[in-house]
Amino acid sequence: MALLARLEHIVKDFGAVRALDNVSLDINEGEVLGLMGDNGAGKSTLVKTIAGNFQPTSGSFLFQGRPMSFSGPADARREGIEVVYQDLAICDNLTAAANVFLGREMMRRLGPLRVLDHGGMNSRAAELFRELKSETRPADLVNRMSGGQRQAVAIARTRLSRSRIVLMDEPTAAISVRQVAEVLALIRRMKDQGLSVILISHRMPDVFEVCDRVVVMRRGRKVADKMISQSSPEEVTGLITGAIQSA
Repeated sequence: MALLARLEHIVKDFGAVRALDNVSLDINEGEVLGLMGDNGAGKSTLVKTIAGNFQPTSGSFLFQGRPMSFSGPADARREGIEVVYQDLAICDNLTAAANVFLGREMMRRLGPLRVLDHGGMNSRAAELFRELKSETRPADLVNRMSGGQRQAVAIARTRLSRSRIVLMDEPTAAISVRQVAEVLALIRRMKDQGLSVILISHRMPDVFEVCDRVVVMRRGRKVADKMISQSSPEEVTGLITGAIQSA
């Protein structure tokens, strides 16, 4: 797999608290990377650093071989780095298409006026759902959707721009077994399209089913970075708890 991005010796301090301690990480094209660790291990801080929410105290971030410094998430999105947060940040009272284009609405001219291009947004949203092989339809209201369909809406939003890296925060938390299968299928389709996916998850079966590689964090440090085929759920559990110090 070709290298897409690299974090080198990242440190992130919040006052006297060191949330990330000398973390280095490679992100490869078309790879699903599982990011695991207990609460407070540094997973969310690492993801927010990649996504531009936080600037590292020290260390460097290389994207396609170029040094990058993001002043905010908008800078990261312009480079193709998108985040699907656990709460999805979607509006229940809007349609799937309206949510996909939320904040990035398509407009058309009507005489001297500019109005929302509902037809254009519905058409483009339908294309995105077809690419994801989702049964979601543009006119469907979000408040009538399953958890899996809601994830499809959030993922389709990341595909509006030319995303290269999609960071997913606990996408299978609090949904049914059937909906978990839908979300894992969506992740596989993103990989098939050449996207790099970083999956934060506490669900060991999901990580071992869909990921190519697993990174384990503990107390702000990276304690393991292994191919899934060379690890096991028992080893990862030991790394998370500290029963195994590193691997």
